[in-house]
Amino acid sequence: MKAAIPVRRAVERMRAYNPPLEGRTDKLRLDFNENPIGCSPAVRRALAKLSAASISAYPEQETVRRKAAKYFGVEPSELLLTNGTDEALSLVVNTFVGPRDTVLLVEPTYAMYRFYSELAGARIVAPRYDASMCFPWNNVLAALRAGPRVFFLPNPNSPTGNLLSTRELQRLLNAAPRTMVVVDEAYFEFSGVTVIPWIRRHRNLIVTRTFSKTAGLAGLRLGCIFVHRELAATMRKAQSPYPVNAAALAAAEAAMLDRGFIARTVREVRRARSEFERGLARLKVRYFPSGGNFLLVHFGDRAKEIVAALARKGILVRDRSSDFDGEGYVRITLGTLAQTRRLLRELKEIL
Repeated sequence: MKAAIPVRRAVERMRAYNPPLEGRTDKLRLDFNENPIGCSPAVRRALAKLSAASISAYPEQETVRRKAAKYFGVEPSELLLTNGTDEALSLVVNTFVGPRDTVLLVEPTYAMYRFYSELAGARIVAPRYDASMCFPWNNVLAALRAGPRVFFLPNPNSPTGNLLSTRELQRLLNAAPRTMVVVDEAYFEFSGVTVIPWIRRHRNLIVTRTFSKTAGLAGLRLGCIFVHRELAATMRKAQSPYPVNAAALAAAEAAMLDRGFIARTVREVRRARSEFERGLARLKVRYFPSGGNFLLVHFGDRAKEIVAALARKGILVRDRSSDFDGEGYVRITLGTLAQTRRLLRELKEIL
């Protein structure tokens, strides 16, 4: 039955994004690149101290925003706090993209780039990674010459794991004088590559970060936008007045003070990545190098069987076969060293 009021054509044409909403509790969750360790104990203490008054009042974010600016090495006028990176991406689209404007992405990638762009009625241009997961330079540079309105560029990219160097990022910015380039640094702590200092000399550059990965705050939804201060003021006009809730603000303040927790998380994930790569090599399973806290693995025609078998053993991984021309691709989040050894034992038994 059709709605009494016509639905926007852009919404009718969109494919639904259906992540799992239930059934992940008490499982080894290696499917959505969350922090396998959890969050800092300091975060839990900060949340426990939230007063009834702070919960019942609209949140005040300026103190935390100033502290976040200092933490990230920018001016407060160059930073916007957002309700997760998803709101940051939505805000970019709401500010710069109108119906029939062109948005450039390289797929497969984070689904929300396409989601918000299609919702705005944009035209999507999407060169693709090939079977070797190489960045499609020729197609991207050709698309940039046409001057798309926005180019979403995660670095590193998920699910492929590709990491571009600062030299390569500079090449892309040089090729995009008429395009707003959004570099999503969700996995920066694992890659070590950032272009945040460039926002002062590139007014067409936006950088996004998240507290969901190393800080372990995915359940609270907190992200950041870094952009030239003049554009920041413009984007703030398109943002709701209370985008970040009081719990997320309290948690972020505590997380930024506990740098040791983040360092330990990164160290543990890097150790797990080395262990997992060695284990996959012993099992003769192909994988792709990654700059993030995950690996893209190719199980071939046994992928669905392996994903289901791991799920029965309480280990969740993400089948990404539908994102590629061929089947068999699975993205696996890197857990702790102990979790990785458990995963390898189960994979060895299944294989």
